[in-house]
Amino acid sequence: MAVRHSIFFKCFSILGLVASTAITSVTFASSEQAWNKHDQDIKTACIKASQLKNAKPVSNIMLFEDRVGYSAVLIQGKYPQAHMKNKTGQELCLWNKTSKKAYLTEANMKVH
Repeated sequence: MAVRHSIFFKCFSILGLVASTAITSVTFASSEQAWNKHDQDIKTACIKASQLKNAKPVSNIMLFEDRVGYSAVLIQGKYPQAHMKNKTGQELCLWNKTSKKAYLTEANMKVH
């Protein structure tokens, strides 16, 4: 009886380990997929809101803690106005996590 008991607990332990690993893998994959969607949603919203031609993200997504409610990304493109002569410009895009709206401000860096 003791041998059966020992085999049962070994099998039960192995089954628990396998199940735990499978659950962790699924959770991680789901989480990674969710983060990828989050990043793509930000990039899409910021490019759409930008007034620059050929706008594209030029930084990684900058995450703020949840109580702030925003993520950010730097967008770069060309000014569409003729007098700007196709000059490159940058915008900082703040993306509201709740409303899923993008807000932009000019972010051309000048070091003084």
